[in-house]
Amino acid sequence: MDLVQDIVIVGAGLAGLATALGLHRKGVKSLVLESSPTMRTSGFAFTTWSNAWRVLDALGVGDKVRDHHVLLESFSVMSAASGDISAIMGLSGVQGKMGMHEVRCVRRDFLLETLATELPKDTIKYSSKIVSLEEDGNLTLLHLANGSIIRAKVLIGSDGINSVVAKYLGLKKPSSSGRWATRGFAEYPNGHEFKHEFLQINGAGFRCGFIPCSAKNMFWFFTWMPSQHGEEKVDESINMMREFVIKNLTTSKVPQEMIEVIKRSEMSEVVSSPLNYRFPMSVLFGNITKRNICVIGDALHPMTPDLGQGACSALEDSIILSRYLSDAVHQGKIEVGLEKFAKSRRWRCASVVATAYIVGSLQESSNSFVTFLRDKVLAGTMARALLKVSDYDCGNI
Repeated sequence: MDLVQDIVIVGAGLAGLATALGLHRKGVKSLVLESSPTMRTSGFAFTTWSNAWRVLDALGVGDKVRDHHVLLESFSVMSAASGDISAIMGLSGVQGKMGMHEVRCVRRDFLLETLATELPKDTIKYSSKIVSLEEDGNLTLLHLANGSIIRAKVLIGSDGINSVVAKYLGLKKPSSSGRWATRGFAEYPNGHEFKHEFLQINGAGFRCGFIPCSAKNMFWFFTWMPSQHGEEKVDESINMMREFVIKNLTTSKVPQEMIEVIKRSEMSEVVSSPLNYRFPMSVLFGNITKRNICVIGDALHPMTPDLGQGACSALEDSIILSRYLSDAVHQGKIEVGLEKFAKSRRWRCASVVATAYIVGSLQESSNSFVTFLRDKVLAGTMARALLKVSDYDCGNI
C-alpha cells in the first residue's frame, strides 16, 4: 500500500488529536497515525490550567470536559518536614491578565475520547508504527512496521518524548533530570469528602500531590530522585512501588488520609518513569521544523511536571499550529506556515521548560538551607508561578 496524504500527524495523544480537531474546525483534513492498537490513556489525569481551557474552548469541547470535572478552589503547599502549610493560594475567582483563572484535574482518557469523537470517522489509524522516514522531493515517505508506505505533503510529529520525527529533524535526545515519577488514581463509588483543593507536599527528597478530579475520584503523583544506594528500584512491581511511596510519606509529616488515598489506588502498569526534559537551548535553536515537517507536544518540549504545563503546552501547540497551517494550506505556503509556528513557540516553550526544572529542583530538595528558603521565603513565589505561567492566551483557531 502506497498512499499520498496531505497532512499526517504521528501520534494520537493530546497534541496530535487536538491538532487534528483544530485543522478539522478550519476545514482541513488530516490523518493521525497511532502505533498502539487502541487509544493510549497512560498517566490517569493531569492538571488543566487556564491556558489549556482557552484552547479547549476554542476547539469547542470545553464545556463537555467541565461537566465531568470539579473546579479547584485552592492550592496549598505543605512542608513534608514539618507538616505545616507554607503557602495557600486561591484558584477559583482569581482574575488574571487574560481573564479569570480556571483549574481542574482532567482524566486523560476522558479528554482523549472527547477529542476523538469530534473527529471525522477514520481520521485515526491505529497499529501504525513508523519505523523510518525519508525525503522524496517535496514529500516525506513514512515507512510503517506493516510494510506500507505513506507519502505526506505535511508531517507533524506528535509522537512523544522518544519521537521518531524529532530524531529525523536532528533534535538532541531529551536530557535526564535525575528524577522519577509514579502516579495513581483512587475511586470512591459512594463519593469522597476531600475539599476541591490541590494539595502539594514538598521536601524530604520528594514532591507529592493530591487532586480531586470529581466527587468520586482522586488523582495523585509522587516524584523523587533515586538515592545512590539504590534501595528504591524503579522497575519493580506495583506493590513494591506503592510500599515505597507509603514508606516515604509515613516517615514525613503527611496526613494519614492522604496515605489512605494511595493505599486504595489503581496504579499504572508502567510502575514509574524517568522525568526527562529538552534542554531549553535546543528548543530555542534546534530544528523543530524543516521543510514540510514539524514537531509538537512532548516531541518538541518534554518537561518536568512541576508547573503542570506539559499537557497544557501541548494544547497550546495544537491551536497555534492549526491556525498557521490551515492558512498555509489555503495559500499554498506550507513551509512559511510551519516557520511561523516555530517562531511563535520557541521562547514560550523554552521558558516553561526551564522554569519547571528549577521549581522542581527546589521543591524536592532535602537540603536544610534549601528547605528553609523554600518553606519560609519562596513558597508563595513558587505557588504564584503556577498561575503566572498559565495566564497566557494563544488565541483562537
